[in-house]
Amino acid sequence: MLPRLARVVTQTSKLRSLTTNGSMKNLSFFSRYGYATVAPAAAVPPLQKDFPSKSPINLDKMFWSKPCSLALPKDSPLRIDEPDYVGIRRFILKLMMFYSKQSMSIRGANVIYKRIIAQVDKPAIYDVFNLEKTFKITFSLLVLHMWLVLRRLKEDGQEGVDLGQYVYEIYNHDVELRVSKAGVNLLLAKWMKELERIFYGNVVAYDAALLPEAKPNELQIKLWRNVFSDDGTTTPDNTDLKAAQAMARYVRRELGSLSLTDKESIFSGNFSFTPLENKPL
Repeated sequence: MLPRLARVVTQTSKLRSLTTNGSMKNLSFFSRYGYATVAPAAAVPPLQKDFPSKSPINLDKMFWSKPCSLALPKDSPLRIDEPDYVGIRRFILKLMMFYSKQSMSIRGANVIYKRIIAQVDKPAIYDVFNLEKTFKITFSLLVLHMWLVLRRLKEDGQEGVDLGQYVYEIYNHDVELRVSKAGVNLLLAKWMKELERIFYGNVVAYDAALLPEAKPNELQIKLWRNVFSDDGTTTPDNTDLKAAQAMARYVRRELGSLSLTDKESIFSGNFSFTPLENKPL
């Protein structure tokens, strides 16, 4: 059983950089910077971009608008509301604990995670930020959006932390399936432990980048190292620098928008991340 998510809340100061003692071949994304340094990955052929950008995107004009609530309107076809059974069916479901707090939390966590993967798996996010759709990048974006949601849930105290634990367990199961789909079936537990280490390392890094004493470009630097850079040490060229700066604005905007989203919409999963279309935001 993986450590509970509360480690992120209460023990982040104890998290230390570790080094791997295994061979990283199939999923060569473990070369991180500073807080997650591991052995260099074996060289792999360049991967083709699954979602090529269809038209130039002016990142300098994106993500400057003010944050706003991400709650879905009541009439939105994207909403997933709790079933409102009546009569004998509702009575039987109550006996089966369908309406218990735990059951409702698990259903809400599933919807929340659907919102996360909907944003991460869409072609738009790769087009906008000029990213290849590799396992490393998809995993980095998944961790980033998990952090956004878990940070928002923490704003509602212990109730939010408890719901975040359910979301984390669903995330962990999904990552395990993604690793298997990528062709890693041997030593799966070892891979999952390594991915868990990277998850916590990224969460700590992003939290630190938002501290009052952090440098103005600290979040941009962390995003560059975790998402864009292959080894966490290379210097971005002008195009990559603009993409990292735009992603930092996107992240700050989503943080503000999630904070403006009401508790009921967050807990039920009836919110949607900002659509990443080819237009100024």
